[in-house]
Amino acid sequence: MPTDYYELLEVGRDVNADDLKKAYRRKARELHPDANPEDPQAEAHFKEVALAYEVLSDPDKRARYDRFGPEGAAGGMGGGDPFGFSGGGGGLGDLFDAFFGGGGGGGGGFGRGPVGPPPGADLEVTVEIDFEQAVFGAEAPVMVRTATACVTCEATGAKPGTSSSTCGECGGVGQVRRVRQSLLGQMVTTGPCGTCGGWGKVIESPCDDCGGEGRQIGDHTYTVDIPAGVDTGSTLRLSNLGAVGPRGGGQGDLYVHVRVRPHDRFERHGDELLEELSVPLTQAALGAHLDYETLDGTEELVLPRGTQTGRTFRFRGKGVPHVQSRGRGDLVVRVVVATPDDLDHEQEELLRQLAELREEPVAPAETGLFSKVRSKLRS
Repeated sequence: MPTDYYELLEVGRDVNADDLKKAYRRKARELHPDANPEDPQAEAHFKEVALAYEVLSDPDKRARYDRFGPEGAAGGMGGGDPFGFSGGGGGLGDLFDAFFGGGGGGGGGFGRGPVGPPPGADLEVTVEIDFEQAVFGAEAPVMVRTATACVTCEATGAKPGTSSSTCGECGGVGQVRRVRQSLLGQMVTTGPCGTCGGWGKVIESPCDDCGGEGRQIGDHTYTVDIPAGVDTGSTLRLSNLGAVGPRGGGQGDLYVHVRVRPHDRFERHGDELLEELSVPLTQAALGAHLDYETLDGTEELVLPRGTQTGRTFRFRGKGVPHVQSRGRGDLVVRVVVATPDDLDHEQEELLRQLAELREEPVAPAETGLFSKVRSKLRS
């Protein structure tokens, strides 16, 4: 096998922590001695991969390894097996179970500790917020149906005044070892204990309020801090706000998916805000100083004389805050010149005079009954 730790785990030298762990899990499954009973070198290979992961997953040891190689990394480890393996199958089974949740070949009789209660589940919820809340940040309540620790039994699952006892079937290990004969000889398997359900403990007198679960299901409301700059599709992870595991098991995480209500004026493009602003023909032609309402307050928008449709004006730092860095995007205003379509007789005459002065040919004035009716409807 290759001696380079990166090659052992089949990763590049710039691998991040998450990909490194995934690679280690994959190699551990492949090389675990229980998966290779015919290979006498399986345990040595597995321990070599475990050592590679132990070094590369620690930033200080990884830095020493990158500079000085395995000897440099070992200088800060105190020598010996980094996981405390002594050559027996039990230690390997413990490590395998720690990563993959059991079934790795330890089991009762190998000196493993109790499996213990499983952790609670992760939960998901969607929160809908206003456009301004997404831009500036806010606090928003979310309600989830979740499992919380039973107050009556203090999450033990046992009736007050009683306690759980060590399972007599598995001796508190939580797993039992079974041996059966096959055409290939003896087959040894391990699995959860049927008496205690893999917990290693038995409750003789369950709590009346939770039925021995150590937790109760109900609706719970949390206040979530919405950071400035989030958008629809953003997900917030709230550690240890998920469901509580049975009988004192760990708590999962809560994932909050954000949905932002649209704004009646602004559209969002990344960290920029965009509005198409309709301005009268007279203001576009002659210029104007307008009071323009941004999300931060009133700003002055100066339209130069002769402003055309499509011209943009930019307000620096009036857009959406950058989530991953400081500062904000811009607010961009795109002008659309509005052509009047409701002119009365006097206004039309003024425009015709303007057209005549500019020597611009226009359609003749409407006459007759249709013109009179339209004028009447406008008045």
